Amino acid sequence: MRREGLVLGVLVCAGILLLASVGALAAGSHDMLNCSGCHSIHYAKAYKAFAVVNEKAQNPRGAGAIDGVSALCLGCHENPENGGAGLKPIALHTTHPVNLTPNGKIAKVPASALMNGKLQCTSCHDPHPSNPSYQYLRVDTKGGGEMATFCAMCHPAKVDLSAIKGPIQAFTSMDETKGAMFGPVDGITYTNPTKDYYGKAAK
Repeated sequence: MRREGLVLGVLVCAGILLLASVGALAAGSHDMLNCSGCHSIHYAKAYKAFAVVNEKAQNPRGAGAIDGVSALCLGCHENPENGGAGLKPIALHTTHPVNLTPNGKIAKVPASALMNGKLQCTSCHDPHPSNPSYQYLRVDTKGGGEMATFCAMCHPAKVDLSAIKGPIQAFTSMDETKGAMFGPVDGITYTNPTKDYYGKAAK
């Protein structure tokens, strides 16, 4: 009995250490998925081998349904009545706009953050578990405590830039030659040297 208790204790401790190490790397629940949670090699439903797609969610800020990479995200993160799986759903009419061409008077979005000229969910988030940033944001906000650093990527005129310490750095897991890392950014811009990754070469 004593030996069984010792073995059980060791297994519990190992489990806690494993969960702690996984939690230290990932910034959300995507670390519980494997690649096929979002991508399908042989039975893809959309481009980039997307396994999930929401064809029902309507864009409240434009005509028609949400498409592109945002349709992948909303395949999970929308309510079932709006075509999603109901996993941590967002409401498109109250969230940051997606699937549209940015208005330069409202946001100065780096060209490399746009997908085929449009602002999408992945303009702000890099959803891969290798991203250690809060809520999978592309910029480290120190756990959400320095959100202005993130917002300044596209809204520099609305942020006190003097309060931001050091250069703004953008995370990308899209360039496999660099690996998952933070890289220095010249000015306020994303860095993604992967040519034609989103169907259009980054400028």
